[in-house]
This record gives sequence, C-alpha cells and structure tokens, in this order.
Amino acid sequence: MKVDLKKQIPTYAAPYGRFEIVTVPPVRYLAIDGAGDPNTSQTYADALATLYPVAYALKFLSKRELDRDYVVMPLEALWWADDMAAFTAARDKRRWRWTAMIMVPEGIDDAHVDLAMQTVRAKGIAPALTALRVDVLDEGLCVQTLHIGPYDAEGPLLEAMHAEFIPEQGLRMTGRHHEIYLSDPRRAAPEKLRTILRQPVERVESNVGARAGVEN
Repeated sequence: MKVDLKKQIPTYAAPYGRFEIVTVPPVRYLAIDGAGDPNTSQTYADALATLYPVAYALKFLSKRELDRDYVVMPLEALWWADDMAAFTAARDKRRWRWTAMIMVPEGIDDAHVDLAMQTVRAKGIAPALTALRVDVLDEGLCVQTLHIGPYDAEGPLLEAMHAEFIPEQGLRMTGRHHEIYLSDPRRAAPEKLRTILRQPVERVESNVGARAGVEN
C-alpha cells in the first residue's frame, strides 16, 4: 500500500485564516542551497531538476528493496535575506537566498540516498547533483498558517505573522522562513495554490526567566 506521509505527519497541515503554534520534530531532507529570484535563477531550476529525480529514485528503491511505497513529499524551501522586509514589504527576490528541499522518509538511510544518487547520475538527468546534500532540520517551536493564492500575495500575511502575531504571543523569530508547497504550480491556478508558511520561534519570557534564574 502506498503511504501518503503528508496525511500522517500533523505539521504538514496548517489552518487557513489563522496562525497556529506547533512543535516540529527533526526532519531529514535532500537539500540544495542557492540565491536569487526563483523565477529567473538557473540555479533554482537546476536544484529542482535534481531534487525530484533523486526523490523519485529513493521512492522506487524503497518500494523495491524495503517493500515500502510512499508518495514523494512536496517541495519545500527555506528563504532568507539580510533584511527580512525583502519577503514582506519589498518582495525583492534578487536579494533572496534559499535552500530547496524534499523530505527523506524515516527508514531511508544515507546508503539508500547514495544509491539513488548513483542511479540518477548514471542517467545524466540531475544538473546540480554535486550540490545535493542530506541535512537534518530541527525547527522545534514554530508558527505556521496556510496561504491560498499566488506566491507573490504572501507579503501581507507574512507581515502579520512577523510583526503582529509572533510578538503578541511573547515569541520572537529564530530560524529561517519555511514554505511547504502543497500544490503543483504546473497544474493549479495561481489563486488556488496552497502553501504552508512556517516561521521558527522561541519564547521571550522563558529566556528572561532563565537569565533571572542564573543571576539569582
């Protein structure tokens, strides 16, 4: 039976129209770093043209050798810039840096990834294979919500998350902005794209209390 892990992992669902605070466990990813506008960057296109073949090679290897079939997980990305306003008010994509990622399911080890990479390398279909790595992302406490609509319409929602909800909850941002693309932009109309927007955070009060305890 083919397993859809998105339906089993609670943090791959988020509410629409409100923010929620969740704890995200450590997750292993196939990952490639880059910079620049994802709409025009050849580096970004090469990253996706590498991640998907390796992810599917892993899926077929898992089905064949481990007798475990699963739906390949969605594309995800971490985004950051020296000035986070580049994501909210300015949306200046030239200043963006990113890590494109696809989750590696539990039970798939580094040896399996190496075999999948060898398979893809032999086919000559992965232009950024030398840049691919397996990374563990441990985000912990996060704020997330579901955005429905074009990617370029995310700005006001991100501004509300960063400038209003997070400080109002006694939190502050820590890690990098994280997006999970639940829809395929090649098949879904822009107004129907579903994207989880996630921001790692930490509690301000707990840090103040911890410092006070040390001083006492």
